Amino acid sequence: MSDRSRDERETARIERERRRLSGEIEVPLGTVSASRPQATPPERGPRLRRRLGLRWLLLACAVLLVGVLGFFWLSIFTPFKGDGSGVVSVRIPQGAGAREVGDVLASRGVVSSGFFFSLRAAIAGEKGNLRSGRYTLRRGMSNGAALAVLTAAPQQEQAKVLRITLPEGPGRREIAPKVKAAGVQGSYLEASRRSGTLNPRDYGAPRGTRSLEGFLFPATYELPLPATSARLVTDQLTAFQDRFGKLDLSYAKSKNLSAYDVVIIASMIERETALAKERRRVASVIYNRLRDRIALGIDATTRYGYDNWTRPLLASELAGDNPYNTRSRLGLPPTPIGNPGLASLKAAANPERTGFLFYVVKPCGNGAHAFSKTDAEFQRDVAAYNSKRAALGGKDPSTCPKR
Repeated sequence: MSDRSRDERETARIERERRRLSGEIEVPLGTVSASRPQATPPERGPRLRRRLGLRWLLLACAVLLVGVLGFFWLSIFTPFKGDGSGVVSVRIPQGAGAREVGDVLASRGVVSSGFFFSLRAAIAGEKGNLRSGRYTLRRGMSNGAALAVLTAAPQQEQAKVLRITLPEGPGRREIAPKVKAAGVQGSYLEASRRSGTLNPRDYGAPRGTRSLEGFLFPATYELPLPATSARLVTDQLTAFQDRFGKLDLSYAKSKNLSAYDVVIIASMIERETALAKERRRVASVIYNRLRDRIALGIDATTRYGYDNWTRPLLASELAGDNPYNTRSRLGLPPTPIGNPGLASLKAAANPERTGFLFYVVKPCGNGAHAFSKTDAEFQRDVAAYNSKRAALGGKDPSTCPKR
């Protein structure tokens, strides 16, 4: 080979190498250039696991922190408790600190934790404003609600009151001794004679009606001390006006009965039966006998006329010409014979629609009555009553001894 040929081949080789290095010659796919070494991929496994572990740890810590903060927030501010329920009297000692006050409240069930109550007081800046004294609080109060009470001026003790319960039925002459025995000052009989609070004539009472009998509503009353009969009567009359004013008197008025007549009928119902289910039925007998112009024959009216509620009525009393004797006189007695409750007032205004004209105590009925429409039925019931009474040796047969 000539020197020229070798030079040309060498020149060509150098030129190809130059072009390859300069990129002018395309490198086949998959060929690694010696002048551009490929970067080695990093080792990802262990490092990635470390990073994921750290992230989960941070997340768990965040959740735990939120939970702890939430627990403290709920325990300090107790947003769902409100003002609590029930009543509890608490005495806060003189000079007690916030934690001591909290512990006293917690021991009485006012708050759930003395510690969190003291924290609530500290956050509100009220630790130094807690007052001593006796307070009426509630069980299960929120810390904020209890704090609001204890940072206000100490509550004054409630005004002392006299509490008296007057039962349904008795008249003013029967009530008077009970009122006096309870410590109520003044004459109850005098106070219940008349009042500017209520005038019986406004209810249809005849001119000259001499007392407030029937309008002295039976209930439990709390009278501020010193309790007086005048205050008690005023409260009774006010209670009557409130209850009676809501009654529907349309049926009674359709029978030409006044509001005062309804009160009189209610007072008799109260004396005649103690069973709620019988009140409207007793009222129906009274209405029916008034309609048929039959004497009512209710001995309780005669007892009222003679002020005799304990001993047996004498034959002379039953036959006497007392204005309250409904055996010898037709129609209603001149006034109520006691003070009825709301149930009897309702029954008197709206009686059961029946054909009954009679009733008598049912033997062994525990206060129930046997009602009848005819005199023959009534005489049968009376015979049953007398027979059982004789069998019991003359004792009241309304309640019989158990065998």
